Amino acid sequence: MKNYLTCTIVALVATVAVSIAATPDKAAMEAKEKSAWQAFKDKNSDAFKKLVDKDIRCVYANRISTSLQNELADMKNWDMKSFEISDFEMFSDEKDVVVTTYKVKVEGTADGKDASGTYNAGSVWKQENGQWLAIFHTNIKEEAATTPAG
Repeated sequence: MKNYLTCTIVALVATVAVSIAATPDKAAMEAKEKSAWQAFKDKNSDAFKKLVDKDIRCVYANRISTSLQNELADMKNWDMKSFEISDFEMFSDEKDVVVTTYKVKVEGTADGKDASGTYNAGSVWKQENGQWLAIFHTNIKEEAATTPAG
């Protein structure tokens, strides 16, 4: 009986701890996004791997990427001089999933071609084993605003 009571109390405490585990605040998630961008810019694959799930899915204007290995290969082809994140927003209706959206101004080249510009970006982060990892990412270069004909 004593063992049963001890197990019940431990289970209750663990359940309460999990249920009150707070979703990170906006500043913490923005810092994670910046860390991922910084690791990519610096071509620091070890730091990048700590922030990105091995099965990440990414959507870009020119292709869809289906693994961390694809992203690491892309990292080698980029020469990013700078990036600046703005208009950062996030939401979550699950304790272990966060969706972020933002703009990122990039200066640099990809595959030797100018890739500078402002991109609309977003990520989905999932908490796994106590660690937040990006499981989805997209960034698409903004197009010039067009005026409707008429």
